[in-house]
Amino acid sequence: MKRHAAREKAFQLLFQLDMIEEDIEQEIQERLDEEDKDEFLHSLVTGVVLNKQAIDDAISANLENWSLNRLPAVEKTILRIATFEFNFVEDVPTNVSINEAVELAHRYGDEKSGKFVNGVLSKIMK
Repeated sequence: MKRHAAREKAFQLLFQLDMIEEDIEQEIQERLDEEDKDEFLHSLVTGVVLNKQAIDDAISANLENWSLNRLPAVEKTILRIATFEFNFVEDVPTNVSINEAVELAHRYGDEKSGKFVNGVLSKIMK
């Protein structure tokens, strides 16, 4: 699986997982089909889940006129993935993470999502 597809699948899984309060590890295993046993996909999903507090703190510190709990789920999930990549994945250039996040925002968010995601991620990187 290409990394773009893995990010999209990770977004979908993390978006769903954010809505449930059940055993996250069990849900991850159940939702990742055998064909989706992609190492990068698995590292994104588990990495975001395991480092959620640190990731959310980094995002919250760079939001203006927003709080994390008020963010739409689409943007929050995309920001979490990109912030995880910035801080925990060494072989992905920052600009690639930002571009991929903006593409996901354009695809799954509204017309302002891409600009919002780009702005927050740019602040996180300063």
